[in-house]
Amino acid sequence: MPRKQPTQADYSALAEFRYVLRRFLDFSEKAARKAGLTPRQHQALLVVKGFRNGAPISVGDLAERLIIHHHSAVELTDRLVEAGLVVRLPDPHDQRRVLLSLTEHAEAFLAELSGAHLDELSRIRPLLGSFFDPDALAATKSGAPSKDA
Repeated sequence: MPRKQPTQADYSALAEFRYVLRRFLDFSEKAARKAGLTPRQHQALLVVKGFRNGAPISVGDLAERLIIHHHSAVELTDRLVEAGLVVRLPDPHDQRRVLLSLTEHAEAFLAELSGAHLDELSRIRPLLGSFFDPDALAATKSGAPSKDA
């Protein structure tokens, strides 16, 4: 089945959506740096904490979640261990694997950053729901309230 031709409203929604994503990512990177972390370190800590409800994560799974090469995840892990943010644990089920877990120091960093991120997401949540609603998108562009507001 052929895909429908995008309308101007589709282009506008996609452009606005990408703008909000970029703004959120910019906020996230600045917050990480302010906390003394690189954005990649912050992302890694969040992946480690959020993986399968907090279960320890392998370096391979970290690489997959960050969409980076395995050797890059190993180097990132080395830096996180050196910074006292992550510890390596032997996998009790597979001696060939190493698992990663956050330190208390990392937990404190991540709690502070995650709170700020949740606040920012709450602030932009109304925008996120309106991207593919043509009336809400038109209202956003014109500055007028949408008919749902």
